[in-house]
Order: sequence, then structure tokens, then C-alpha cells
Amino acid sequence: MSAEDAGAPPSADGGPAAALSYEQARDQLTEVVRRLEGGGLTLEQSLELWERGERLAAICEQWLEGARARLAAAMAARAPESADPAAPF
Repeated sequence: MSAEDAGAPPSADGGPAAALSYEQARDQLTEVVRRLEGGGLTLEQSLELWERGERLAAICEQWLEGARARLAAAMAARAPESADPAAPF
């Protein structure tokens, strides 16, 4: 079964998110931020890193949205009369 079949979100560039788990994307985003904050990069290098960081942040957000939807569905299945899928907590 592919990650896409398992409900994994698509990546920010339209490819399968199987390439990066949430944790991998988060760790890579942390490294991008560290490099940007460290300075010493050319403008072009900084822009490329910024764009990569934006793509990684989008992947993380997609994973988190999927997790929220799964939690809402699980809670709705457990207590259908009082569940509000828009507010799982």
C-alpha cells in the first residue's frame, strides 16, 4: 500500500507525500531555518532556501490537517450525537 493510499497528503509540489513523512519535512524545515538564520548566503541561495522552506511548511500543514480530520472522524464515530467535526477538541 502506498502512502497516498493510506491517506497521506500530496506534497506541496504535487508529488506524493510518501517522499517525506511529517517528521522528515519538519526536520528539513528546521535545517532550512537554521541555515537562513546563520547567514552568509547569497541572495539567490537565501531565496532558494526560503522557497524550499515554504514547500516543507506546506507539507507539514497538510499532514497536520489530515491528522485533525482523522481525529474529528474518530471522535464523531465515538459520540455521533454530540460530535462537531469542525471542533474535535
